[in-house]
Amino acid sequence: MGFQTDAIHAGQIPDPTTGAVMTPVYFTSTYAQEELGKSKGFDYGRTINPTRIALEKNIAALEKGKHGIAFASGMAAITNIAALLNGGDHVIISNNVYGGTFRFFDKIMKRFNLEASWIDTSDASQIEKAVRPNTKMIYVETPTNPMLSITDLQAVVNIAKKNTLISVVDNTFMSPYFQTPLTFGTDIVIHSTTKYINGHSDVIGGIVVTSDDGIHEKLRFLQNAIGAVPSPMDCFLVLRATKTLGLRMRQHNDNAMHMAKFLSEHPKVKKIYYPGLPSHPQHALAKKQMSGFGGMISIELGSIENGKNLLRNVKIFALAESLGGVESLICHPASMTHASVPQEDRMKLGLTDGLVRLSVGCEDSEDLIADIRQALEHV
Repeated sequence: MGFQTDAIHAGQIPDPTTGAVMTPVYFTSTYAQEELGKSKGFDYGRTINPTRIALEKNIAALEKGKHGIAFASGMAAITNIAALLNGGDHVIISNNVYGGTFRFFDKIMKRFNLEASWIDTSDASQIEKAVRPNTKMIYVETPTNPMLSITDLQAVVNIAKKNTLISVVDNTFMSPYFQTPLTFGTDIVIHSTTKYINGHSDVIGGIVVTSDDGIHEKLRFLQNAIGAVPSPMDCFLVLRATKTLGLRMRQHNDNAMHMAKFLSEHPKVKKIYYPGLPSHPQHALAKKQMSGFGGMISIELGSIENGKNLLRNVKIFALAESLGGVESLICHPASMTHASVPQEDRMKLGLTDGLVRLSVGCEDSEDLIADIRQALEHV
C-alpha cells in the first residue's frame, strides 16, 4: 500500500462490537480471564493494550518494518535500546545528537560501565576507526539535531554487518514519510513520537521499529520489564495524528524550503544549515537517501545577543522546546535543548551561542517569512 493509505488504515480495523472506524481507547489496567490459564490474549495493561497494538502496527507499516514497540517518551525508547547492551560494552554514537541522548549516555549509562565514543558519523571512516573488540552498537542520528549533518545510512549498515553490530537510527527529524532507514538494512529505527509523528504538541511518546525477530523479542521483554509504556489515550492521539502525517510533512517541507531560501540570502544570517539547499555540504547524499528535507533549519547569527534579539521579537514563532508541531517553534539550542552538552564540545560541533533553531510549521509560508524578516530587523 501507499504511505497515505497505510497511515490511515494500517493496524486498524473497524471495532468488531460497534463497527466504529476509529480504534477505541481501551482504558483498562487488567482483563478478566475466562478461567485459570485461559484468556483472550490480554492479561495486564502494562504488558499489552489493544490501542497500543494498533499504534505499533501502524507506525511499523509506515517505517516498512515488521515490529513496533511503543514507549512513554523518546527517552524511554532510548533507555530500552540501551538495555540491549551490557556493562563493559561499547557503543558508537553520532557526536551531534539531541542533548537528552547525550545526557543519558554520558551521565547515566557511564555509571553502568557502558562505554561510548562520540563520532562524526557523517564520515564513515571515523566510524570504522572507532570500532573496538567490545563494540556492540552504532547509534546514529541523521539529520543531526541541531546541525543538520547527514550520515550515509548504507555505509553505517555495511560497517555494522561487517562487525556484527546492532545499527540504530534516530529518524525523528525526517519521519517515515521522508526517510525509511530499515529499507537500507538498519536493525532499529527510533522516533520521539512527540515530534513529527504526533505533530500537535499534545503528547509525549516514543517508538522503536525493527524487522529483526530476535531484537523484537528482547525489546518486547524490556518494554514489559521496564514498564515505560504510553497511556491508551496517548496511543489514540498519536494514531489519530499519523492519519495526516504525509499531508503535514509535505507542508513542513514546502514551508522550510521557502524559509531556507529567504534566510540564505539575508545579510544578517552568517550561516544556514538545511540539507535541502545545494549549499549544504551533504545535499547530494540527502537527495539520495531522503525523499524530502523536512522542516528543521538552524541559522548562525554571530552572537548570543543577536540570537536573543531575534527570539524576543518573533510574533508567530513560539520560543519553546521541542519541534515537529503544526505550529512554528524557535529555540536557542546552547541554552535549551543542548544545555547538558559541555560548551567545549558544543563549540567543536559549531553549536555556538549564536545558533538558533527553527521548527518550521504548517502556517502560511508568507506569514512565517514575514515574521522572521521583521524579527531580524532587531538583530
